[in-house]
Amino acid sequence: MSKIVILGSGIAGHTAASHLRRKLSKKHEVLVVSPNWNYQWIPSNIWVGIGRMQPEQIIFPLEPLYKKKGINFKQAKVVSFHPEGDDSTLPYVVVEYVFGEQKGETEKVAYDYLINATGPKLAFDLTEGLNPGTDDVYSVCTYDHAQHAASGLEKLIEKAKNSSSKLKVLIGTGHAKATCQGAAFEYILNVEQELRRRKVRDKVSIKWITNESTLGDFGMDGMLLSYQGKPMKSSDMVEMVFRDREIEWILGAGVNKIDQGKAFYENLEGEKKTEEFDFAMLIPAFSGHGFKAYDQQGGDITPKLFKGFMVVDADYTVKPYEEWTVQDWPETYQNPSYPNIFAPGIAFAPPHSISRPRKSPNGTEIFPAPPRTGMPSGITAKLVADNIIDSIKSGKESLHHRGSLGNMGAACIASAGYGLITGSGVSITTFPIVPDYKKYEKTGGRDIKKTFGDIGLAGHWVKLSLHYAFIYKAKMKPFWWLIPE
Repeated sequence: MSKIVILGSGIAGHTAASHLRRKLSKKHEVLVVSPNWNYQWIPSNIWVGIGRMQPEQIIFPLEPLYKKKGINFKQAKVVSFHPEGDDSTLPYVVVEYVFGEQKGETEKVAYDYLINATGPKLAFDLTEGLNPGTDDVYSVCTYDHAQHAASGLEKLIEKAKNSSSKLKVLIGTGHAKATCQGAAFEYILNVEQELRRRKVRDKVSIKWITNESTLGDFGMDGMLLSYQGKPMKSSDMVEMVFRDREIEWILGAGVNKIDQGKAFYENLEGEKKTEEFDFAMLIPAFSGHGFKAYDQQGGDITPKLFKGFMVVDADYTVKPYEEWTVQDWPETYQNPSYPNIFAPGIAFAPPHSISRPRKSPNGTEIFPAPPRTGMPSGITAKLVADNIIDSIKSGKESLHHRGSLGNMGAACIASAGYGLITGSGVSITTFPIVPDYKKYEKTGGRDIKKTFGDIGLAGHWVKLSLHYAFIYKAKMKPFWWLIPE
């Protein structure tokens, strides 16, 4: 019998648990450890954040589902890693219960295989004053944050109805190294449409603030894509969308402080500037959770497991940007020191950024961290699960299933406004996620036949359909596994 412990119940953790339980006999234990009681379909937080969906439409409780499917569950957070175990146990993690009678108590949880799918820490603290729900600044990173944002937006709309002067909305990234520009991009377009729907658009100015050096970078160094059969840069597409909706933008901005309705930032020219707002939604930096790891004698071996996020089979050699290649990126998400530990999704440490690193004359790094959310999280979690399944069934290590972000594509439907008739979506398919400048030298590192974009109502219908399809899949309804990651 093998025991597989999964830390985290987001897209990566839940996907891995689902596939492990479906493909392994019940004599093998699958245990999910997560501080979260609910599963949430994060891509639909955008619609919660404008009040067009309620949290109960994008979440459901995990424990009843897991109990029904034969997956064990502990509502707890991991405290430390002990990959060599001790004299009396297998390798284990120490977890702390966060709910119920056991709240505050710790426990050793032993494992044969460990999947770290803890995702990122939402590091609001790295930007002074960036506290979601205070000082008119909000977040849509979780469903409760998004609900607070919807309330803030409603207050702005009511204020705009009676205001004699234009109010100011600021949406984008709240840190010089933040990622998830895509979520902010979706939100600004949805807010813009919501203001039009509520007939106050003329009373509100909207501005995009981002650490990207160009529009449409999205932490992926931008892309050359096919739009309506013709080549178009993602920067040109985003500029077209923004100009059409009268959205202004600030590029190369590293926000470092929020105070009394003002965002303080440094730009790539080294200038220190401020931007006022009446309502803001700024994505925080993502960081590792600061986990510690110890060997059998209690010695600190954290660097073997963590480099901020978890160390996996990537090439972390420090080298100039021009020498980075797609071969640097991991394929199995296995820790090289402890082969029974894996880290799919956002939990693995990327070998380098995808966008070109940039510094201001003051030495401040201002550029996006690489995205690993959504579709890549699901794909990498499934391949990790499949390798563990193969290893258990064969009785020897198997790493047959592989997938690098350098040879993996991703499809993204960015909502540009909610509505069955009036809605819109920006559909972008990218291949590969990490550009291969040698293989696709003439098309910006990507296969333009597989990298394309479109805008329109059809995109909204696809996005809405995916909302229901992936919640169906997450609930492990009949034939759920037929829905691709």
